Amino acid sequence: MAQAQAFETDFWKDENLRKVWDEIVPGEPRKTIPYLLTKEAIALLCKAVGETNPLYLDEAYAKTTPWGGIIAPPSIHILLMFACTEADDWMRSPGTVNAGQSWSYNKPARPGDTITLQARALDKFIKRERLFVVHDNVFFNQHGDVICSGRGQTIRPM
Repeated sequence: MAQAQAFETDFWKDENLRKVWDEIVPGEPRKTIPYLLTKEAIALLCKAVGETNPLYLDEAYAKTTPWGGIIAPPSIHILLMFACTEADDWMRSPGTVNAGQSWSYNKPARPGDTITLQARALDKFIKRERLFVVHDNVFFNQHGDVICSGRGQTIRPM
């Protein structure tokens, strides 16, 4: 089995390079990087969230399903959000709070897919002395098919 690509998990790394509130420009694309999804990465995500569905973990079983092989669970967007961004991305700022999100799932991600992300801030506002950013994220496979898309709000650190 191929080894999952490592991605930075130290959210304090490069903190001083991240955009602060005043530098986040609605409409400006975030810098993203492609990510090669592997069976191992899917298995690690499943283990982390307690997912045991054989469709995501057992190739022999998955081949008997209409999907014809292993697919990633819809929650894969959690892994992809970090795998497709570098350590200096403003969404990784320590102290960021998820204030709500909505996701649509179009096509399952599969091992071997190269995933790309298009993401940007849509708006920002202050409410009750808190800094909010509304953002959207769209994940594509190597064929340009949308895997999933989402819109959310985060409360930014002061």
